Amino acid sequence: EAYKARAGYSALERVLKEWSPEKVIEELSASGLRGRGGAGFPTGKKMAITRECAEQPHYVVLNGGEDEPGSKKDRLLMENLPHLVIEGVILAAYAVGAPKTHLYINGLYKDAAQSMADALAEARQAGYWGDRILDSDFSLELVQNTAPPNYVAGEDSAALEVLEGKKPVPRQKPPFPAASGLFSKPTAVYNVETLANISPIISRGAKWYRTLGTAESPGTMIFSLNEEVKNPGIYELRFGTPLRSLIEDCGGGLKEQKKIKAIQPGGPSSGFLTPDRMDLALDHLSLRDAGSSIGCGVVHLLAEGECLVEETLRTAEFFLRESCDQCPACRMETNMLAIMLKKVQGGQGEKALLDQFSKVISFNRGKGYCNLINMPGPPIESALSLFRSDFEAHLEKGACPEN
Repeated sequence: EAYKARAGYSALERVLKEWSPEKVIEELSASGLRGRGGAGFPTGKKMAITRECAEQPHYVVLNGGEDEPGSKKDRLLMENLPHLVIEGVILAAYAVGAPKTHLYINGLYKDAAQSMADALAEARQAGYWGDRILDSDFSLELVQNTAPPNYVAGEDSAALEVLEGKKPVPRQKPPFPAASGLFSKPTAVYNVETLANISPIISRGAKWYRTLGTAESPGTMIFSLNEEVKNPGIYELRFGTPLRSLIEDCGGGLKEQKKIKAIQPGGPSSGFLTPDRMDLALDHLSLRDAGSSIGCGVVHLLAEGECLVEETLRTAEFFLRESCDQCPACRMETNMLAIMLKKVQGGQGEKALLDQFSKVISFNRGKGYCNLINMPGPPIESALSLFRSDFEAHLEKGACPEN
C-alpha cells in the first residue's frame, strides 16, 4: 500500500493498457539506461535482442547474486524497495515476451529474500502478476530462487546453470544469454539496480531520465562506501558527479584524518587512481579514459602508509579462490599472478620480475569463458604503474616501504 501510494505499479498499469512491448523497449533505449552489474550494456538493446528471437519461450532473470566485495546496493534495494524491483521485473518480462521470470537472490541475503517473498505475495494478491494481469492478455509466473554465495555464481551464465540445477560455472560465449540462455532459450538477465530504474523511466519518460547524469551515462547510480570512510553506506548520485563529492561530501573522507594514497572506483577488478584524480567525473567514459572503470559502484580507498603490494596480493588471492577452475588459462593465470606477487612480497627476485606481470596478463586476456580471467589485471598493472616504489621496496628488503 505504501508503494502504491507513491504511484507504485502505475507504470505497469499504463503499459498494459496503452503500450506495446516494442514501445517499452523504444523508451528504455531512448533513455540510455545501462546495466548496473558492472558491464554497462545498454538495457534496451538487450531487451530487443531477446524480444526479436523466434525461439520460444523467452525468460527474464533478476540477478541478485551480488557477491562483489563491499557491494551492498542490490541487497538494500531488495530489502527496502522490493516492489520497485518487482515492478521492473514485470515490465521487463512484458517487453521481451517472457511468460516466466526467475528472481535469483544471494543465499546469504536472508532479509532481502524474505522482503522479496513478502512483496511477491502482496503483488500477486493485488493482481500484478499471474494469469491475465489486470485483465490484459499478458500472464506471468514469478519464481524466487537461491543463489550460491560465491563470486562466480553471480556471473550471468553461471546463474543460468544454477537455475537449471547445475554447478555455478560460466558458459562459453557466444552464444550470449540474450539469444540462448536458460534451457537454451532467449533470456534477458538483469542486475537488481538496473531493474529498479525501469518503472521510473516508464512513468516519467526517457527525456526526464536524460536530464540526470551525462549524455553517455544518463541517470543515477548507487555507490558503496565501506568502513575506511567516516560515513560508510550506499549513496545514489547522478552520473558525472565528481569522485571527490562521493568521498568527501558523502563519505566524510578517510577515518582519523588520514590522507588518501590510492582509489579503486569500481571494485577489486578496477584500476587504481591517485588522489590527484579526485575531481574525475563518476561515469563510464571518464573513468575508462583515466584507466579505470565504474564497475558496480564499490569505491575502495587506501590510506597513506598502506602498501599496494599487500593490496594487490589480497586481490589476486581473492580471484584465485573464486575461480571456478573450469578454464585452464584462468586457473593458471590467477595462480601465477598470486605466486609472483607472493615472491615480490617476500623480496624474492629482481626488478625484472615486475615486467613479467603484463606479459602474463596480456597472454591470457579474453581466453576464459567469463570475465574473471581479466579481473586481476587492471589493479595489478595500475599499481605497478602508479606505485612501483612499493614493489621495488619489497624486492629490496622483503617488507613494505617505510611511511
